[in-house]
Amino acid sequence: MNNNELLKVEDLSISFLTASGSLQALRNVSFSIPIGGSVAIVGESGSGKSVTALALTRLLPSPPARYEKGKIFFRGRNTLDLSQQELRKIRGGGIAYIFQEPSTSLNPVFSIRSQIAEAIRLHRPEVKEIDEEIIRCLESVGIRDAARRMHDYPHQFSGGMQQRAMIAMALACRPDLLVADEPTTALDVTVQAQILEELLRLRQIHRMALLLITHNFAIIRGLCDQVVVMWRGRVVECGETELILQKPRHPYTQALLECIPRLGRGKGKLKTIDTAELEKRAADYEASVSSVSNT
Repeated sequence: MNNNELLKVEDLSISFLTASGSLQALRNVSFSIPIGGSVAIVGESGSGKSVTALALTRLLPSPPARYEKGKIFFRGRNTLDLSQQELRKIRGGGIAYIFQEPSTSLNPVFSIRSQIAEAIRLHRPEVKEIDEEIIRCLESVGIRDAARRMHDYPHQFSGGMQQRAMIAMALACRPDLLVADEPTTALDVTVQAQILEELLRLRQIHRMALLLITHNFAIIRGLCDQVVVMWRGRVVECGETELILQKPRHPYTQALLECIPRLGRGKGKLKTIDTAELEKRAADYEASVSSVSNT
């Protein structure tokens, strides 16, 4: 790792033990995130995005998960070699998560205040005025009348408000890296835009790194500096966001971009991915790349 890298994943391969045998979920996944940088992992459902995100702090239960090979360096330490006690210090305090279904991530029997307070006590024991810090965190994500609303329960918040509360809880731990796993999937379009704008604003304010997990290329422009494209558990392309959006090389990346609805296309069916055609194009592309690298 160089001094500017916060996170570095090297040749990570993970499988799951199933009733019918071993299922390969990740194959030789490699990417890095610089200090204060922003990276998006893009791909279809089942491509390995969430498995990669959960593996960073070994949140995948083992078994059935099996970390076959590879390394995950965070602040220069391989998380795959750390004890559970050491991992607990990283989870939340070093790497915090926002998941796509806030209603299932928030505990329905505890108030918003108690849930954020627990995170602060665990990762920032030096904070004495916990209520003041909770109010500040809630206000920073756009929740009005935070002094009153923090005593509400999750069911009293709308979907967008619940997601903002989740972001506030994550930020309360002051993480170096925020992992946002499909954070806007369950929200309507207007709220999606608000949450993404909030993430961009907060990342700049707190100077934290961001790892955005998404299947939607349309939301990453202006939010992420780098893109990692995953297909069937492998990284097939990575690079600067604008470069990949303008000149995608791998056929899978091209197919994903072609599926984005655009104004001005006129009438007609939405573009979908033809699996058989994609597999042929991908095989031809990878064979050509391999032949060039071997010469």
